[in-house]
Amino acid sequence: MKIFKFLAMLTVSVLLFTGCADDDITNYAFAEVSAPSNVSADFDITQDDTGTVTITPAGEGAQMFEVYFGETENETPVEVAAGENVTHVYGEGEYDVKIVAIGSSGLTSEYNQNLVVSFKAPENLQVIVDQPATNPKKITVSPSADYATLFEVYFGDMEDEEPTQVMPGGSVDYTYDPGVYEITVIAKGAGRATTEEDAIVIIPEATDPLKLPITFDMGTVSYAAETFGGASYEVVTNPDVYRSHTTESNVGAITNSGAEWEGGSFSLGEPVDFSGDDKQITMKMWSDVEVSVLMKFEGGIDDARANEVKVTHSGTGWESLTFDFATNATKSFIDGNQGVGEPFVPTGQYEILTLFIDGGGFTTGTFYLDDIAQPSALPNCVPETEENIDAANGPINWTFMTNDPDHEFDQFGNIETYIVGNPKTDGINASCRVQKVVKTDPCETWSGVGQELPTAIDFSTTDKKVFTMKVLAETQASEVTLRLERLPHPNTDPAYDRVATITEVGEWQLLTFDFSDVSEGTFKSMIIYFERNANCDGDIYYFDEIKQVAPVPAACMAETEENIDAANGPINWTFMTDDPDHEFDQFGNIETDIVDNPSIELVNTSCKVQKLIKTDPCETWSGLGQELPTAIDFSATDKKKFKMKVFAETQVSEVTLRLERLPHPNVDPAYDRVATITQVGEWQELTFDFSDVSEGTFKSMIIYFERGANCDGDVYYFDDIVQF
Repeated sequence: MKIFKFLAMLTVSVLLFTGCADDDITNYAFAEVSAPSNVSADFDITQDDTGTVTITPAGEGAQMFEVYFGETENETPVEVAAGENVTHVYGEGEYDVKIVAIGSSGLTSEYNQNLVVSFKAPENLQVIVDQPATNPKKITVSPSADYATLFEVYFGDMEDEEPTQVMPGGSVDYTYDPGVYEITVIAKGAGRATTEEDAIVIIPEATDPLKLPITFDMGTVSYAAETFGGASYEVVTNPDVYRSHTTESNVGAITNSGAEWEGGSFSLGEPVDFSGDDKQITMKMWSDVEVSVLMKFEGGIDDARANEVKVTHSGTGWESLTFDFATNATKSFIDGNQGVGEPFVPTGQYEILTLFIDGGGFTTGTFYLDDIAQPSALPNCVPETEENIDAANGPINWTFMTNDPDHEFDQFGNIETYIVGNPKTDGINASCRVQKVVKTDPCETWSGVGQELPTAIDFSTTDKKVFTMKVLAETQASEVTLRLERLPHPNTDPAYDRVATITEVGEWQLLTFDFSDVSEGTFKSMIIYFERNANCDGDIYYFDEIKQVAPVPAACMAETEENIDAANGPINWTFMTDDPDHEFDQFGNIETDIVDNPSIELVNTSCKVQKLIKTDPCETWSGLGQELPTAIDFSATDKKKFKMKVFAETQVSEVTLRLERLPHPNVDPAYDRVATITQVGEWQELTFDFSDVSEGTFKSMIIYFERGANCDGDVYYFDDIVQF
């Protein structure tokens, strides 16, 4: 229940936006540069109708500030020392206030605020209290009002509470214990009037069972742990929002007292299942010292044997750790069992997860944990199966299968980057792990990510001089630069850049970087820039699967195999056999034929493909279909996914793959899966997943392009329908 009372007052409004570092450094070294960061300013408006504003600038690494009040075009700034403030009297109007933070190195960063001074009462006062179902303990308060200066929020869970200030357009998060609370919001401005707004929030008790992934953020889950050996445990807010963990979420905290064999155990309401192929557990952990971490599973169902894996945290803050129970597990001592320390591959289910921090040692300190997960249990992703980052072992194939700092690109220029779960597992990239880049404000305009390769790539001996990379832009399309250097800065020469463009937001795309014209040179450093030389405004990008390949041949590569009969194994429809029996038939008055590949490129170099034209007029239900020689039996096969390469000549659209018992009218059972073409003029590989279908035989395969839409002459091609 929410009860609101509205207040009116005279106000000054502050609208916030930010700027980036202002310097002329253009190198691409991995070293950090000490420009001030996290620059901000507090605006304190005296409530006496005079327009008096006190500005207190702040910024990490700033020695002094220049404050431009925004009243004249060629204004001389006022210098303010770190920790000091400046007061100014404004008349009614709108001002662009600029704060320039100056560091000890002379580098600067800017922060800008739009200040509207108005001696009006605030209007349209509203407060939104967001309480997500996934984490009802953490609420977000978002006040707003026309002409508002700032808001003071009282959360109502303590006596003599100091209010939390929120600027107009902003919000504030707060985490409660279970109970009933009254939130009070007070709007303040240049006038003397104040008004209250109250909201009642109810925080439920945590009663849901604990299971993987353990995120410490679900308000309905109890994250209790039983400690031993002198350790203590609590759930806290992430104390270090950086590197592999950039969210202000809750984390678990285990504090060692210095005794031997300290740690904590989690009792799981849903057991961890090691009966399948995936026996990896991943966990984010923070430590400022190098320390061993031992993960143990016990409390097995059906007498599953207790087992454990030990890994090492290097002490660099947040790191992503992988515990591989398929290759590194050993038997653990429990209930007098023998064979402790012997290799062991678990195949059972386990209800107790135990962690020892520096087990057998005496390290003291607090260690933070988060996102304990079994990758295969993460939704809709396909675990990586191969990776190579060393040219001595063959062409580069960087997939982030190995989730550790040695396989992570390092940031330079004050941005954030880390290996994360794939945020969008449909389209052309279903893998579980990718690397994320956040162009943190402020960062340097020349910021990027880079990594020194274990062995240099020798362009005088290799014919593989093209790199492909999958990218996803979360916030805006931009250019991506791939740079190869002899060694990291300053020993860069020879160095070469290639640029490709992200054209879609929210979709994975495959970019190509072609160095075929480079005939010689060795390259031991790989650099990636997103929107190189642009100011930083918090844009987010992901990248994955950096592959070193040979240039696309000038001529097509003839198909060498094909199977359209399930009796002979999984379907592999390549159009190698160019005859009517291997061609999909049209229905609904469209045109189709097997033709030459219109665009020979890395995704599809084959010679023959099938073409479809949505002829005007055709039926909205038009498509292509083929009756298979032998039905696919989903009760007998484990291959229930299909890949298909598609090429849109005129516009992007959805593609539907439909499996039917027999052609119409004997369709039942029938299942549809839909994927989306995201690019025009390029081949893409789409995936259609029928894994949730446990039984049924399917003798008819149907393909729709922009199903249900009117026909306007759009042209599509498709190829290589593969069952896997």
